[in-house]
Amino acid sequence: MSTTPHTVRTTDYHTAGEPFRIVDQDLPPIPGDTVAERRATALAGGGTGTDPRPGPLDDLRRLLSREPRGHAGMYGGFVVPPDDDGAHFGVLFWHKDGYSTACGHGTMALGAWAVDSGRVPAPDDGDVPVRVDVPSGRVTATVHRAGGRTTGVTFRNVPTRVVARDVEVTTTRGTVHADLAHSGARYVSVAARDLGLDVTTPALPELVRAGREIRAALPTHDVYGVILYEELPDTPEGPRQRNVTVFADGQIDRSPCGSGTSARLALLGADGRLGPGDTLRHESVVGTVFTGRLLAEGITEVHGTTHRTGTHSFVLDPHDALGTGFLL
Repeated sequence: MSTTPHTVRTTDYHTAGEPFRIVDQDLPPIPGDTVAERRATALAGGGTGTDPRPGPLDDLRRLLSREPRGHAGMYGGFVVPPDDDGAHFGVLFWHKDGYSTACGHGTMALGAWAVDSGRVPAPDDGDVPVRVDVPSGRVTATVHRAGGRTTGVTFRNVPTRVVARDVEVTTTRGTVHADLAHSGARYVSVAARDLGLDVTTPALPELVRAGREIRAALPTHDVYGVILYEELPDTPEGPRQRNVTVFADGQIDRSPCGSGTSARLALLGADGRLGPGDTLRHESVVGTVFTGRLLAEGITEVHGTTHRTGTHSFVLDPHDALGTGFLL
């Protein structure tokens, strides 16, 4: 075993409160011709999105997502080559349990990072699209600039579709009805009030418990995230909702969830509550906001803000008995 400490450098952002840790160097080889193929490499033979097989890349994911260098709510991405010259770069999204196929808040952070770092040239004033290949397809983060700084990002997702409506789900809080939509990953939406809950921080333990139950109750639907939402008074521009998204194995999205917002937009459009020119005001459990629009043919746009929180040089000392860390 090498006695030299392993070092990995990251740039960290948060999008509406949700962290995103970017790694574009110090990566082991990740074979594959496309981002989707590289994700399959990351999962390794027989692994799943929430239970990947061990390997050098997964050691790195665990190092960065677990304590003492991360935490159970950490999210991030490994920057990889794009599928072709039509995108600026690709990304493998990761969280505490494994690798996701989509991540709206991460795409927004990556757009800001690409512009802020000079990887993608941008004017002091105006908009610049950053095209990113992700496992679910090609997405775009349009970075808005004013006075030489990034003021916001608009995420345009892969097409979103409604998968199922009014699916009965049995929970310890009773039977509820769920709606499913696919927006790069599959999300199930349930009204929090149907569980006897509201979307507040004191209710988080019960919301997480309910989210885990609902996901486990739908094993054939390949659910990535459970959106527990509550209705708020409409704005003049359209619907207003607050949500907490519980994804992977009980991880809480601090933001309103970018890809999850796409799922909500599709469902609200199907209900006739969101038409051309309407805007969803989507709030998180910590009070941050995304705004979203439903365009033609299932295309959605989600707008929010993202900010750099730091740059880091993490070290794994080969003599550290905790190794890549732990989760609580």
